[in-house]
Amino acid sequence: MQNLISMTLSPSELQEVDAALETLRRVFAPMISLETQQRRELTKMGGKSEAFCRQTLTVLAANPQIVPPNLGLAEAQADLAALDALHPRLLLLQQLTERAEDSVLALGSDLMQVALEGYSLLKVSGRSESLKGARQALSARFARGGREAAPAAEATDRT
Repeated sequence: MQNLISMTLSPSELQEVDAALETLRRVFAPMISLETQQRRELTKMGGKSEAFCRQTLTVLAANPQIVPPNLGLAEAQADLAALDALHPRLLLLQQLTERAEDSVLALGSDLMQVALEGYSLLKVSGRSESLKGARQALSARFARGGREAAPAAEATDRT
């Protein structure tokens, strides 16, 4: 029998999680969501580009006489500070999300294994227990979807 994970979250633990998520939602409110097209059009900053940006901001800050007021150096420095503050937190959020996703996957797999074994028992032992209706209802999970698609295809062939 498979049992990848055993866990129980108490109501108080769930309240703590919900409170933490609500805090994150509130604190992250200034963050933005980009459309796919916006993402494509943005100039991206990778590892090498990050070093270039840092170095450029350092040189500009050290030489304010060459920096025009409309360049936005102060805003760029604030953006860099925010980026530095968010990176380690994003890493932690990604790790937590990955663990949660893996746990949900494992819980679902554990459930499916028991359900499949239980269904097999019903198919064999359930005949004498007046469980025909339950077996038929459960068998819908294994019904093939191709049978219903065929009549629709025939209808379009006639037109």
